[in-house]
Amino acid sequence: MLTFEYENAAEVPSAPPVALVLGGFDGLHLGHRQLLSEAQKAGFPILLTTMFGEKGKVLFTREERRGIFARAGVSLLCEVDLGGTLRKMSAEEFVQRLFSRFEIRAVYCGEDFRFGRDALGSPALLKAIAPCPVFVHETVRYLAEESGRTRKFSASACKNYLKAGDLSRLNACLCTDGFETAYFVQGTVEHGRQVGRTYGFPTLNLSVAEEKLLPPDGVYGGLCATPKGNFPTIVNIGARPTFGVEEKKIEAYLDGFSGDLYGSVVRVCPTEFFRPICKFSSAEELKVQLERDIARLRARHEGEN
Repeated sequence: MLTFEYENAAEVPSAPPVALVLGGFDGLHLGHRQLLSEAQKAGFPILLTTMFGEKGKVLFTREERRGIFARAGVSLLCEVDLGGTLRKMSAEEFVQRLFSRFEIRAVYCGEDFRFGRDALGSPALLKAIAPCPVFVHETVRYLAEESGRTRKFSASACKNYLKAGDLSRLNACLCTDGFETAYFVQGTVEHGRQVGRTYGFPTLNLSVAEEKLLPPDGVYGGLCATPKGNFPTIVNIGARPTFGVEEKKIEAYLDGFSGDLYGSVVRVCPTEFFRPICKFSSAEELKVQLERDIARLRARHEGEN
């Protein structure tokens, strides 16, 4: 997948005819995936836009998004800086720049897509000015179980589920094939204090981007994708009070893994809240609890397989 910034679109090497998929795309929830699936039916390589530079924490970072889109079959990724010239650029200029650089055969967007200065650009405007067919996808909705009313798939809904620690509903909005499309935290494995290995539970310490939105502090069960395979995982998000560490970190124990992953990029996917973080009276007491956590993790994993 070729990645470039919208500001530097003129520097992109020549590309074949493409289908342009317009949107903020701060990840791929099921509504996004249906729109992408429709565009792929056209038979052209996909040029997709993603917006970055928004205020506050993000569901997926720029690096994480690149992996998501590449795995979904996107050929060209145009990264648009919301803090750049887009705020001053008219909707017409925004579209003209893309069409002047690429041979676009079809455009796809959601019915609520807005773009350009003051968000004045709309699907209706696209249809009026685009020199190719424009396909507007109806907002995809899902049934909210607690009330029976429908809500649309959206990044804000996903963020709210994550902030509430409702990973089940979050992943129901994101997943089409389980682990590979679920919420994850991507980071580089760094050297920690290596305390876990002294009582039989060596862990990975992850360096995570500051802008990444994380679930509430706690101990979670899940999976971890590494260069050496995927492993059932216990992940601690937050402090480690038993050892007097108040700094919020991400620490993961990979069940069945042995070896060295320092410097490697891994994806930790917490899928189930196990328990809150608490201070144990000793490392031995913590070890007993971790053994319970791992037994629970293995039971869940075996049940899924």
